[in-house]
Amino acid sequence: MSLTQDLANLSAQVRDRIPAEAQAAMGKATEDLINSGVLDRSLKTGDRAPNFTLPNAVGKTVELNALLAQGPTVISFYRGQWCPYCNLELRALQQALPEIQRQGATLLAISPQTPDNSLSTVEKEELSFEVLCDVGNRVAREFGLVFQLPAEIRSIYEGFGIDLPAHNGDETFELPVPATYVVAPDGTIASAFVNADYTQRLDPAEMIAALKALRVSA
Repeated sequence: MSLTQDLANLSAQVRDRIPAEAQAAMGKATEDLINSGVLDRSLKTGDRAPNFTLPNAVGKTVELNALLAQGPTVISFYRGQWCPYCNLELRALQQALPEIQRQGATLLAISPQTPDNSLSTVEKEELSFEVLCDVGNRVAREFGLVFQLPAEIRSIYEGFGIDLPAHNGDETFELPVPATYVVAPDGTIASAFVNADYTQRLDPAEMIAALKALRVSA
């Protein structure tokens, strides 16, 4: 089953569990985010990816340009381990990792979580690719992905038992719009997927197709 179908199945399950009032508020928040212009500000295909250095879950620093010197890099920005859609995506990426590596590419996942919470994600999902800590959303901001969670949605999340300040180590309530970038070795973004609807993610089959296209054009 594809990630796209898994996400659709999860959305159907969520609709059965969440009160209609909360669903309506979350749907309106997504619409407002789409209308905010955040997608217009995000980096797109053909743009140059900014170089960055971030720590992984155990504190080792990872630099984008160093990875690009070895080949293309796939970068997935996700919200955090508290988000079931993100966890589905991370599992799908782990399953696709061998094929991504066969295309000569490196895979990175980036979230604003603290190192401890990122390490928990790695261990729980048994991830063998780099999971980086972008505390404060510094790198996500450079990609034009950052937004602030509305107060009404914060209250709904708190009711679900989601403590964002504890996950991210700050009180900003800022998150990245989920996004996936395939970056060519020269730093050019070969493929960009940015969607203000957090229930939608790029299927690994599509990122692998983008990587194959890169190899053909090289």
